[in-house]
Amino acid sequence: MLFHADKVLLVQRGKNPGKGQWSLPGGKVEIGETVQAAAVREVYEETGVVVEIGPLIGLYEIIAPPVHYVIACYMGNAQQFDLNVGSDAAAADYFEISDIEKLTLAPNVINAIHDAERFSPMKFNFKQSC
Repeated sequence: MLFHADKVLLVQRGKNPGKGQWSLPGGKVEIGETVQAAAVREVYEETGVVVEIGPLIGLYEIIAPPVHYVIACYMGNAQQFDLNVGSDAAAADYFEISDIEKLTLAPNVINAIHDAERFSPMKFNFKQSC
């Protein structure tokens, strides 16, 4: 999860699963790749942003038979903040926390952002939960 100027970085999924939904950058771990290395690679591939991985925010599950996803969400420190949307994403942008609930979100995005409070001085007030 990457914050910049009191905004959070989200990507709009360009492919299934979740095509059209806004989510935190991420994707599959390649064979032989660490989870942290996958996070760095996926953020770069989807947004063009180079990050250094920070602490683990939490693990989140999406159970949608026939699949069961386990998502590891980390805080990230960016080396730069300019966006260059990659092939897996339809769009990427930094959003004010107050505007996030207006988006069509992937499961657990709100929960992950809320859990990030313990690593950020920003305070989040959400009406809904994913």
